[in-house]
Amino acid sequence: MSKIVSFFIILMLILSSQVNTYAAENQPLEIKSEAAVLVDSETGAILFNKNGDERLYPASLTKIATAIYAIENGNVEDVVTVSARAEKEEGTRVYLVAGEKVPLIKLIQGMLINSGNDAAVAIAEHLDGSVEQFAENINKYLAEKIGVRDTHFTNPNGLFNENHYTTAIDLALITNYAKKNPVFTEIFGTKELGWSGESWETILLTHHRLLKGEIPVEGITGGKTGFVNESKHTLATTAENEKIKLTAIVLKADSSKDSYKDTEKLIEYGFTSFKHSVIKQNELFTINQKEYYPKNDIVITEHVNGSKESITDQGILEVVTDGQVSQSIQLEVKEPKPIKVKEEKLLSSERSSINILYGIIVFAFAGLFLGVRKRLVKR
Repeated sequence: MSKIVSFFIILMLILSSQVNTYAAENQPLEIKSEAAVLVDSETGAILFNKNGDERLYPASLTKIATAIYAIENGNVEDVVTVSARAEKEEGTRVYLVAGEKVPLIKLIQGMLINSGNDAAVAIAEHLDGSVEQFAENINKYLAEKIGVRDTHFTNPNGLFNENHYTTAIDLALITNYAKKNPVFTEIFGTKELGWSGESWETILLTHHRLLKGEIPVEGITGGKTGFVNESKHTLATTAENEKIKLTAIVLKADSSKDSYKDTEKLIEYGFTSFKHSVIKQNELFTINQKEYYPKNDIVITEHVNGSKESITDQGILEVVTDGQVSQSIQLEVKEPKPIKVKEEKLLSSERSSINILYGIIVFAFAGLFLGVRKRLVKR
């Protein structure tokens, strides 16, 4: 009896081990934040995704969108006159004064580096006349220019509003897009900056502890923090090494410590687990007797242990990592070329048939003519 019991205990341990191994393969990281994504900044491949499509409150990560919108739709050399509404905006500020004149670029710096809510309102009013019009315009801009799918902003700074929401994936899209702009990239990676205003002279220091170096992680290139009670702690971070560039977004962490720990895990995972490879121009992929190809060389992000490539019926090349589609690329369909040789042979054959027909007709007329001529001669 004891042998039977021992056998079942061993069997249960084996099965338990197999289940845990499977879970570990499909959940490579233990992330505490409600939502988190890790994205290759260059290829857009999603390398890790936990609730990436869940609508959540971004808090001050909103300012990433406001910054790139202002850079692309305004003139950074413009001088902005601060309004009374901007001066009175609640939360973190750079202590602007109504009537103060500040260059737009300086407001963007104060908004991103010191998370100035007042600077964000001054930017919105300068660009679009009011916060309300700004909200309408930026939502259209984010959808049409960047391609977000589930984002709606009501203000430029992320102060809580039930209708002010986004997703981790959308924020990664916005950050990746913004990072392509050198003006944004420089400000996003600034650790400290001298500030001189009518009511405040100081050294602005980034609030992002990884960027600041308080938490030592190699390769950090930029970052933005966020917090309101309803959103809890949010964090956007970019990092790179010689192999890959990464964007990490974490939303709704219970503590600042959790948001940084999660971000550290994501970045380490990206650096150690992924690499780039190239699909060459005109490489052929076949499905249902149709051939597809990329028009140009395409960089894809693969797991160091290998990723799978498959093609859909619509000619979309999918890179699959850990059972999830990490990257999708639309290929071109290869149209079958007309076979000229066969056409020429066909034409030649047709000509031969026509010539034979003409020959028969001529021969028949000749025979008829000779027959008639003989009859006439006999007469």
